[in-house]
Order: sequence, then structure tokens, then C-alpha cells
Amino acid sequence: MTPKTTSPGFDPEIENRRLSPGMLLFGVLLCVVFGANAIAIKVSLQGVGPLTAAGLRFGLASLAIGLWAHTTGEPLRVPPNRTRALLILSAIFVVQLGLFYLGLNLTYASRAILVSNLMPFMLLILAHYFIPGDRITGRKVVGMVLGFSGLLFVVLEKPTSGVGGLRAGDLLVLVSAILWAVSAVFIKRISPYYTSYHLSVYPMVFSFPLFLLAGFFSDGGMVRHLDVPVVAALFYQVFTASFGSVGWNHLLKNYGATSLHTLVFIMPVVGVLLGGIVLGEPITRHIFLSMVLVAAGILIANLRHPTPTAPFRPQL
Repeated sequence: MTPKTTSPGFDPEIENRRLSPGMLLFGVLLCVVFGANAIAIKVSLQGVGPLTAAGLRFGLASLAIGLWAHTTGEPLRVPPNRTRALLILSAIFVVQLGLFYLGLNLTYASRAILVSNLMPFMLLILAHYFIPGDRITGRKVVGMVLGFSGLLFVVLEKPTSGVGGLRAGDLLVLVSAILWAVSAVFIKRISPYYTSYHLSVYPMVFSFPLFLLAGFFSDGGMVRHLDVPVVAALFYQVFTASFGSVGWNHLLKNYGATSLHTLVFIMPVVGVLLGGIVLGEPITRHIFLSMVLVAAGILIANLRHPTPTAPFRPQL
């Protein structure tokens, strides 16, 4: 996972390889794990404030990654001239995750998962302009139309027994999804200069004290109560933020961003089903149809791999 070495006048290339069968399976497993994460967040919010939960999650996860890197001999230090990009990534990370946690506290986990998983369509647009080789095609446009149709089925659903309607939480999660796409493109652009550990741990180290400070002032009680479900949910989030984050950034660093995010459609399927099974949240016909549209849109948009292009050397 070490970054490519550079010499004067040479910049490393951005990797856009196709996913091998083994890495494809690994990506699928990660998306299943991430799909259940929103359920874990929702459970933890029963006893811990949303911003406090984010601070605890990323504080413990950064510690876990640090220990893991130390055990495997991976260096975590970066040269001083490489810190600026990590600070920008960390700032995006703080705002994106803060909005997601606040939004999830104001809506159903199943709705939040569906809205946040419009991210691949936003990524398609950004990748067209900022990642060489990821061009918008007619097939991708059809996929985006299907995906946004799925969003409308969720947020414009008529209220029934307190369910549905355009929620403030949905809007916060939507903005978070846009920033998620921005973050993915930015990580892809800077990835040749950093290891997967760097791309994962530095945003967490930067963010966790800010989340805890914000939770102190705005959560209305940082920790209300702790029981087995709440603690288990927090540790599940730590697992996804540490090992899951390093694994995903490794895939994003080495494989095409668009083809990798084809797998994200798995997250809403897992999340919606678990939201109904674990939390007893309503799985309405509108939500089921939205899930199908979002999944179909991502599949259609990415059914064909882009034609390989000449290597691209980023400048920091």
C-alpha cells in the first residue's frame, strides 16, 4: 500500500485498472458492511448524541488504524509538502460526515441510505471533468435519470402515519452525498502520493476532536445512556471506519473510481432491509420502488467499462 516513489520532474500516475474477481468480491463484502453501518449509527443515537457518536467513532478508529499500521510496519508520517492536500481532504470529511450524522438523526435510516447512495451519479458528473477516462455517456445519463427518479419516490412520498414527506434530514444527507462524491474524486486525484493508511487516518485524527467539541455544545447530552446495543453499534462503526475505510481507499487508489462505485448499489439494498428487520422501520412500496430504481440506475450507468486512456499524472 506504499505510494509510488517520485524523482525530480516525475509525477506518479493515477491507476484506473479494472476490478479483478477477487477485488470485486472484496468490494461487494465491504459494501455489505457499509450498508449495515447506517443501522448501527441509528442504534447508537438512542444513547449517544450524533456528533458525539461521530467523535467516538473516528477517535477509536484512528487509534485502531495507528496500531494496525505500527504492527504491519506501514509508515504514517508524510513529508511537510504533502500535508496541504490531507488538510483539504480532512475538512471535506468533517463537513460531509457531520451533515450525514445530523441528517440521519432527523430521518429514517432506510431513507438516509437511499438518498446518500445517489452519490455515484454525482460522481459520474464530477469524474467526467476531473478524472481522465471517466466520460459521461448516454448510458450513464439514463442511469442518472433512474437514480434521481428513485430519490423523488423517497422524499416526495405522501405522509402516512408520520412517515414520508420532504424531511430536513433528507436534505442534509443529500448535501452529504454531494460532498462524498467530491471527496472520492479528490482522493483519486491525490492517491498516488499517499498510502491507503494516510488517506484513512488523517481525516479521522483531524475530525474526531472537532466532532466531540461540537457534540459538547450541540448534542444536548453527549452520552445519555449506554447499554449493550448502543456499545455494540459504536464498535461496529469503529470497525467500518478503520478496517473498512482502509480497504475501500485501497480499492479507490488502485482501481477505476466509476467501476468501483458500481458496487455501491448494494448498500441501499442491505440498509433498507436491515432497517425494516432490526429497527422496525416501514418498508413502503415507494421505498422499495426507489431502491429498485437507484440500483438499476447505477447498474445501467456503469454496465460497460470505460475505454482505457493514456496515463494521467496529477500535480499537487
